[in-house]
Amino acid sequence: MPRPPRADEAGGLYHALNRANMRAEIFKKDADYQAFERILNEGLKIHQVELYSYQLMPNHYHLVLRPLVDGEMSRFMGWVGGTHTMRYHAHYHTSGLGHLYQQRYKSFPIQDGDHFFVVCRYVERNALRAGLVERAEQWRWGSLWRWLQKPEPNPRLLSPWPQSRLPGWIDRVNESLTDRELETVRRSAQRGQPLGDEGWVESIARRLNLESTMRPRGRPRVRFHSPNKNKEA
Repeated sequence: MPRPPRADEAGGLYHALNRANMRAEIFKKDADYQAFERILNEGLKIHQVELYSYQLMPNHYHLVLRPLVDGEMSRFMGWVGGTHTMRYHAHYHTSGLGHLYQQRYKSFPIQDGDHFFVVCRYVERNALRAGLVERAEQWRWGSLWRWLQKPEPNPRLLSPWPQSRLPGWIDRVNESLTDRELETVRRSAQRGQPLGDEGWVESIARRLNLESTMRPRGRPRVRFHSPNKNKEA
């Protein structure tokens, strides 16, 4: 099966994520999270990418970022995933025992404005939604906790947002997304479908060759025409 198309345009906003193979835990202890944050820091120094929001979960991670050069998100994500896999296997002595990640990373374009805020809320409340903390800002391995520390602790990861956080941002993150917002983000993450207003989505899908992400999945239904009862045998 051919790989679905992937957008990776300079100046665009994107949500990127990846999950561990078989949904196994890849962050087992604090040192594992710290090691991945160091990898992110190294990758951001090598590649022209700005990171706005992120959350590391026991078996997956989310990033909201902007490549500054065409194709740079793919290069950054490839370097991060490859480096993490190599160092993980070296640390846990698991080389040759299978893939660390279930597949290549997933991503989708995001329209700026309200849609950017929805995705960042989705990312920054991931641990809260999973029941790992009582408040979103308590999760140590994400951008909301890190943003609240003044100054940002090392290693530095976050770039200034392209638009200021909404007033009362912490309370907004702690509020549940609507069912529609949650469904939209999850569908975009699964299919690589652009997330935004209808007109913007249609335009960006045409321009970036993402029309296939808009179509229903599965094989087209085959319609059988009933034989003409009046036709002679």
